[in-house]
Amino acid sequence: MLPAPSGSPSAPGSPAADARLPQVSGHQPALDGVRALAALMVLVFHVAVETGDALAPGVWGALLSGGEMAVPLFFALSGLLLYRPWARAALDGTRGPSVRRYLWRRGVRVLPAYWLVAVVALLLWSRDRLGSATAWLEVMTLTFTYDPDPWWYGTGPPGLGQMWSLCVEAGFYLLLPLLAAALALLGRLGRGDVDRRARLLLAGVAALSVSSLVALVLQFHPEPHPAMHTWLPRTLGLFAVGMALAVLSEWAWREPGADGPARRFCRTLADSPGLCWSVAGAAYLFGVTPLTGPRFAGVDGLWAAIAELALTTTFAFFLIAPLALAPGRPPGRPDRLRALMGHRVARFLGRISYGVFLWQFVVLYLWRDFTGQEAFTGSFALDLVPVAGGTVLLATATYHWLEQPLARRWSGPRRPPR
Repeated sequence: MLPAPSGSPSAPGSPAADARLPQVSGHQPALDGVRALAALMVLVFHVAVETGDALAPGVWGALLSGGEMAVPLFFALSGLLLYRPWARAALDGTRGPSVRRYLWRRGVRVLPAYWLVAVVALLLWSRDRLGSATAWLEVMTLTFTYDPDPWWYGTGPPGLGQMWSLCVEAGFYLLLPLLAAALALLGRLGRGDVDRRARLLLAGVAALSVSSLVALVLQFHPEPHPAMHTWLPRTLGLFAVGMALAVLSEWAWREPGADGPARRFCRTLADSPGLCWSVAGAAYLFGVTPLTGPRFAGVDGLWAAIAELALTTTFAFFLIAPLALAPGRPPGRPDRLRALMGHRVARFLGRISYGVFLWQFVVLYLWRDFTGQEAFTGSFALDLVPVAGGTVLLATATYHWLEQPLARRWSGPRRPPR
């Protein structure tokens, strides 16, 4: 490889060039911070809805109601981290990860802790359904959102209302190997040209976003189907956000030339976290206006649903992109945003974020029952402190006594990337 001319960007493969490329392997602490932020946003949102603060008119109620925009962050992170090995293989023209091993690891990671919380919630608030094999089957297999005649009110059984998004995640886990295979076939049309392969992969990922728009139209035409809002096709575009970032980060490492468009794009976003988060903040503010429909009442029209999809996609992309595309060890002093999201407290909350997501409704309902509060009443601040504290305690216990031991025993070590 020829050395870079004097005064030009460093040649790919040189230490100076590699230091500016996105981190594509190993642990990324800042992404733990994104998980922590998303889990806390969801927790705050659910407490605010239960006390009625998120439904109250005014700026404060509007800001609290936007907590549900954390869900796209979870979806985008899954798309980024789970599709990345397949994106790497598609760009290199090599075999992708073992599907059997991938599905086994996903099952061990997700199901045992969920089953524990599901059993607790069913025993506490669905005793009349304990003798129903159908209820147990659809709850334990994360398929209850597809029940055409649900026996609960809202987005899930009592204590499990937030699990609709986990049902979506489970569907994505199962579908991802097929999506990756289809994208790999599309990428082969680029033959030995890595730039063309990458562009084809990005085109395929963009098609997933289009499929979300098609599903959205079908949700309202020829007649409304509110349940489709919690189905995987409706949310594929949010997973595509992370998948696109995975392709871009891997492409930057393989792009010929010292300063190609992929590298410039990744470097620009990584070097502009303040600007990116300002765009994400603007999307959040627009997302809590009447532009996306009434609060906590579902999306009541096609155009409001389109606006919601566009704003949540923008929010997820610009919040995650500067962290996902950042180099592992950037030259000079790390920026404040990355330092904040990679702080040890944020990393801790990120590690237990799955438990925070799982336990929050159980703790919230137990607290509300204990204090005798009616729905949409109470003090947001006085409820948030004990609910958050109890949720974090249970999440920590679940992480140390269930998630970690199972991961060590059954998941096995990760294979290093090729």
